[in-house]
Amino acid sequence: MPIEISVRSNLKQVSKQLSALAYKQLDFAASQAINDLAKQVAAAEKENIKATFEKPKPFTINAVGVKGSNKRNLTAVVFVRPVAAKYLAPYEEGGAHKLPGRALLNPKNIRLDQYGQLTRATLARLKARSDVFIGPVNTKNGAVNGVWQRVRARRGQPAGLKLLIRFGDALPVKKRLGYGDRARDVIDAGWKPAFDRAMARALATAR
Repeated sequence: MPIEISVRSNLKQVSKQLSALAYKQLDFAASQAINDLAKQVAAAEKENIKATFEKPKPFTINAVGVKGSNKRNLTAVVFVRPVAAKYLAPYEEGGAHKLPGRALLNPKNIRLDQYGQLTRATLARLKARSDVFIGPVNTKNGAVNGVWQRVRARRGQPAGLKLLIRFGDALPVKKRLGYGDRARDVIDAGWKPAFDRAMARALATAR
């Protein structure tokens, strides 16, 4: 991503079959059709994000945008805004997760937000607590680096440590969004209907 939608090669063939009036409206109708398709592609990509990830945040879904075409530039662009594009890139190109910090945060015994994610506010509150510390702890399975809570002894239970968040390395991405394939499917199926609608509107309003 970004995905460019341009149909100049299609227009050359279409223009041979148009009346004089329709020919005058060709670029206007094409621009309208391209913008229609761009919106369809953007909507499909948003639905794709929803289907690929469990409870994606609105920020990620709404990061898909459209730069429309006009009569002088018959090309529209469907894109993902920079911040989201950075962490979504591996889901299109492959590779490891893009981490927001130096380590992957793997919550264990802590409440997450409605999207199943850890918020910055939660991290800030944990760091401010006197019974919480950040660092490695030697366990029977080896050293574990993360956010730990000191748990006081209770009836029948000794004092100890509870792992709240485990730090890890970036893992390879297994899912794929397939931006390009999805966009091509929408364009191939939608171009003629979109152009026919746009041309009908253009002819109806032509002077």
